[in-house]
Amino acid sequence: MTVRLAIFDFDGTLADSYPWFAANFNSMAERWRVPRLSAEELEAMRDTGARTLIAHLGVPSWKLPLIAADMKRRMARDIGSLPLFDGVPALLAGLRAAGTTVAVLTSNSEPNVRRVMGPEVAENVDRFVCGTALFGKAPKLRRLLRDLRVPAAEALSIGDEIRDLDAAREAGVPFAGVAWGYTRPAALAAAGADPVFDTVAGMAAGLGVRL
Repeated sequence: MTVRLAIFDFDGTLADSYPWFAANFNSMAERWRVPRLSAEELEAMRDTGARTLIAHLGVPSWKLPLIAADMKRRMARDIGSLPLFDGVPALLAGLRAAGTTVAVLTSNSEPNVRRVMGPEVAENVDRFVCGTALFGKAPKLRRLLRDLRVPAAEALSIGDEIRDLDAAREAGVPFAGVAWGYTRPAALAAAGADPVFDTVAGMAAGLGVRL
């Protein structure tokens, strides 16, 4: 596929942060007085989306920004243990070399993202749009398209969660899912994600990049 603008989610798409999330979930749940989940329950939630998880836990909307901020602080503390997925640095470098504009759109903080990437990898990202609300990516997508003067049909949003797919649909941007993140690939496909890349190498090939 020919893509002028590749817009990547970060956690679960470029960075392997789900193991950290699973290990820290119950500590955050205790802090914010929401139900704890067993390892089996947390795994089962990967077949649904973030909205379903939040509804299952009964988290009021006013708590969401506070929990998100706490999670970013905790992640900053453990940032050295959060790796990029294998092949991601070469993928981003290949896209940049091919003339594709690369953006990262994430709820995570820009300092966290840059620290995980490191300066050499971050140089291959043209635009960082960070700190978005959990369900606030659609307006950021539309603004990114306007700022970069790229038609929606010539962009591709790439993510690992159903909320990423929903945001892309709302903004009118084509979407591709990845199979290695927070949401299981079957759930992404059932929600309408097409394609769902199985590997970073497969994603690179789909975007015309040779790793």
